Amino acid sequence: MDTLLFKLEYMQIIQIIEKYCKTYLGKKLCLRLIPKFNFEQVESMLLETKEISSLLYQKGLPIFFEVENLEKYIKLLESNQVLSTKALLEIAKLLKMAASLHSYFYNDANFDKTPFSHIESYFSLLYSNPTLEKNISDKILDENTIADNASAKLASLRKNKKNLEAQVKEKLNFFLYSSNYSKYIMEPIVTIRNNRYVIPVKEEYKDMIKGFIHDTSSSGSTLYIEPTAIFELNNQINHIKIEEDLEIENILQLLSSSLFSYTQELMQNINCISIIDLLFAKATYGKDYDATIPQLTTKKEIHFFRAKHPLLDKLLAVPIDISLGKDFNCLLITGPNTGGKTVALKTIGLLLLMAYSGIPIPCHEKSSIFVFSKIFVDIGDEQSISESLSTFSAHMKNLVNITNKADSSSLVLVDELGSGTDPVEGSALAISILSYLTKIGSLICCTTHYPELKEFALVTEGFENASFEFDLENLKPTYHLLIGIPGKSNAFEISKKLGLSSQILKEASSYLKEDKIGIEELLKNIYDDKLTIEKEKEEIQKNLNQITNLRQSLEQKDIDLTTKKQSIIDKAKQEAREIILDAKQEINELLQALNDKHVNIKQANQNRNRLNEKLKNLAPTPNITKDTSLPLTPSEIKQNMQVWIPSLQSSGTVLSSHVTKSGEVLLQVGSAKMNLNLKQLSKTTATSSKSVGEVHTTMNSKAQFVSSEINVIGYNVEDAIYVIDKYIDNCAMAHLSPIRIVHGKGTRKTSYRNSHLFKNKFSCKELSFRHFWRRRNGSYSSRVDFLKNDYYNIKL
Repeated sequence: MDTLLFKLEYMQIIQIIEKYCKTYLGKKLCLRLIPKFNFEQVESMLLETKEISSLLYQKGLPIFFEVENLEKYIKLLESNQVLSTKALLEIAKLLKMAASLHSYFYNDANFDKTPFSHIESYFSLLYSNPTLEKNISDKILDENTIADNASAKLASLRKNKKNLEAQVKEKLNFFLYSSNYSKYIMEPIVTIRNNRYVIPVKEEYKDMIKGFIHDTSSSGSTLYIEPTAIFELNNQINHIKIEEDLEIENILQLLSSSLFSYTQELMQNINCISIIDLLFAKATYGKDYDATIPQLTTKKEIHFFRAKHPLLDKLLAVPIDISLGKDFNCLLITGPNTGGKTVALKTIGLLLLMAYSGIPIPCHEKSSIFVFSKIFVDIGDEQSISESLSTFSAHMKNLVNITNKADSSSLVLVDELGSGTDPVEGSALAISILSYLTKIGSLICCTTHYPELKEFALVTEGFENASFEFDLENLKPTYHLLIGIPGKSNAFEISKKLGLSSQILKEASSYLKEDKIGIEELLKNIYDDKLTIEKEKEEIQKNLNQITNLRQSLEQKDIDLTTKKQSIIDKAKQEAREIILDAKQEINELLQALNDKHVNIKQANQNRNRLNEKLKNLAPTPNITKDTSLPLTPSEIKQNMQVWIPSLQSSGTVLSSHVTKSGEVLLQVGSAKMNLNLKQLSKTTATSSKSVGEVHTTMNSKAQFVSSEINVIGYNVEDAIYVIDKYIDNCAMAHLSPIRIVHGKGTRKTSYRNSHLFKNKFSCKELSFRHFWRRRNGSYSSRVDFLKNDYYNIKL
């Protein structure tokens, strides 16, 4: 395992992820992280990483506190030993971090925890105890300071000590600033030697101040003397210090004992925080390196799309697509050195190891992997002078181990298979080893320079050639992996580009066997054709993507238009309903007012005008197309011809092609017949006719509100004219016929006057629907029935 991890540079990935860990707990767990080769374990780790990545995206990174090695402190607690102030503070920090992480996951009531079933247990197992945490934090200010209020006794002792220290300083200040003693003092300061207060005295005046000498300066010119006047005070202070230390020890004992019963919970916190920290480190790494969680498959196949080696610069690395197990079990990568062959092998192996450790890998999210039971690698030159191993022997030793241990669920990665010995024998060995590994069911990916292997792969089922593209113009590899294309050495082309004599190249070509030349030419043709196909494929895919995007865009626009259309229709229906209801209400009110004998005619006229104004405002603007380039002439008038009547905003049908001397023509407008002058007509289109049909439909709706009889008995002439005028309008629009007007007889003068006014009123409105008042055979209708009866029947 160690050799595998070393050759594929797995530990370098671990060191990168370790830097993302926030605590030593996560870092420690990260350094112990190794790949698992069990499907269920790998699946569980990848699901945890996927969920923590989603959690990081939704809620951001939680707060972690840096803590020191806590395991040793918990072992002390398990032995019922007293912890130091530093240890207690670290335990309090652990409890605080557990509470913070628990709150991070659970405190949001609207947060859906269902998608995080695999990681929720780590948060739910976190133990927090605010009482214990506060008790420790309140009593221990830092690792060197216990709070005065940690206990009543400690507060009392420190208060007494402070008073005694004030008395000591007062007495010592007498020596420092008194005119009798100040000249003996080296400098006016109070200091401490051997835990006792002293003053610095000049060496030549040591006998002038009685006391005990505790220390001497390095030069010997200053003596630190404790005056006899403060002996007793210093003794009292030291005694209090001893009691203070004992009380502090007692406080630490009480705090430690409060934790004895929680060692299991504390250790559980350590384990959960370690895992959570490591999971967030993996997720953050994946976010920074554009890495994804691959799909797991039970089929013995691996498919990497746009895969990059994770140790290369993500901006400079060229992504590759590589597959194994579906169409072939052995992939042979050939081509010139420094072309990317070995990096491709390491990319396959390292990405698998990372995925087996639950680490996101830099590839497309549709990539899929199989969990192999074993991965074998033979990469690099392992010659050893001390063990007398040549390059070939070192490689063969690894290959012997691989062939002995590989099975049907193994992946084998071999670099430069069969190199380091005679090319003929080396290629033969390489072919036999690959054939054996393929027969036992292993998947193999190897690199080689041997043309025999390329030829073998061309004709053998289960084998496939691959190569890295080489730019002959610039003499450098492009690092694009081409599956199905055997690699070329390009030795002659490169030499020619570099300036080697054409004569030498020609002679070199003569040394090649004809069959080799033919194969190389075949490979060249295959290579060129494949490149052309790949470029065409890329262009086709690009066009398909554009077509797909365009189709999706058009579909979305269609959906948007349909939604908008339906919204407009619904809104229009609602508005129309409201308009109809309002109009119905106003019509009913108006009809009721008109049928009221005590109606105010002016008020009724205002109501009518208001309603007409509303209808005018609500009416849609008709879509009328008129041909006004030439006016209608008598010769253009044909029977059944459709014409447009601007004054009525309606169309009509010509009933007769005969035009009178005055220029009038007989028309059918709706259910009414009328004579109109040609100047009042114009040509019409289908659009105008459609609008008229819609108007007629609207007018028909009035029928449900119009009665077939109206009574105007008792009205004066002016009022009766208005009421009957409006009534006949409504009846005509509603196509209601016949109707009865009950008017009474009145006086002869009044009746005649009424009939005369009615006749004049209606006979002059030639554009209305009241055709029963118009000329019939050159004379007006008889007024006899109107005068001798108290009602009049009219057929519209």
